Amino acid sequence: MNTIYFDSTLSDEARRKRLYAGQLFVFSPSPSSLALCEFAHHLIEEAFYPLDPTEAQYSLSVEKFVEIVAPLKPRFIHHPETKGLIQHVLGDLECDMSKTYFDVPRMRVVTHGNYLNAGVAYPLHPHRDTWYSQPFCQLNWWLPVSDLESENTMAFFPRYWSQGVRNSSSSFNYYEWNANGRRNAAKFITSDTRQQPRAEEPLELDPQIRVVCPVGGIILFSAAQLHATVPNTCGRTRFSIDFRTAHFDDIVAKRGAPNVDSSPAGTSLRDLMRGTDLSRLPEEEVALYEYQPPTRGVLVFQPENSY
Repeated sequence: MNTIYFDSTLSDEARRKRLYAGQLFVFSPSPSSLALCEFAHHLIEEAFYPLDPTEAQYSLSVEKFVEIVAPLKPRFIHHPETKGLIQHVLGDLECDMSKTYFDVPRMRVVTHGNYLNAGVAYPLHPHRDTWYSQPFCQLNWWLPVSDLESENTMAFFPRYWSQGVRNSSSSFNYYEWNANGRRNAAKFITSDTRQQPRAEEPLELDPQIRVVCPVGGIILFSAAQLHATVPNTCGRTRFSIDFRTAHFDDIVAKRGAPNVDSSPAGTSLRDLMRGTDLSRLPEEEVALYEYQPPTRGVLVFQPENSY
């Protein structure tokens, strides 16, 4: 059974339990979520000025578009204001900030058609975040910064919540991804050859769930959900942001969604910061998810260019 909860008043604990069972939560825009999206929108408009960012692809070469987006994304991600804005979003939805850990947000850019389908504007293929070494207690918070339509949102594939997919996650190492895959995104323009976990069998993508919410709305889902970027055919570039959280008690107890098919190496837990003081998760908790000591790569990604 698949349920979408709209503006639920459930406690954070009850909400997490349902998310770990494959349910989706959607929240209307709030002052804190709008503030986060408005800040992102301000940086986007500033970077593309004087062009409308959602239509800039029709006036710029692909190379020039990448030249603009490549520094824009880390500027937003690592800007001093973004962490505080996320803290307000989580606090307004009654997360216990002393036990909620979050990471820096990502900015996603999905252009119309086949203008740019690689690197800084890579449209995500059907995947679970758990294929990318994310913990099963991780929750994903996704917010549109530009107008959302069925033709440019995300799709969820509910039949695969409890059905495993043959995939290449066993060859994925999060620390190697930090060292190479994330750092080199802007180098890929005409194609994207980075090694990412993918399904290795045909998928039946219908039925699927597409959620359309206003700018500043929140789509909240488990990292174990199989989901993908909808091919953008709406005529405008889509901008969105997302970030992840995990609750300390669930990390320690190893609670979360079921593992039906994920087997990557490494863990992203070191990326997370506590909601109260931005301290990192203690290594003894990280060790619960590290089944062999890291021998290569980068444990925590450090951008070359940031604010």
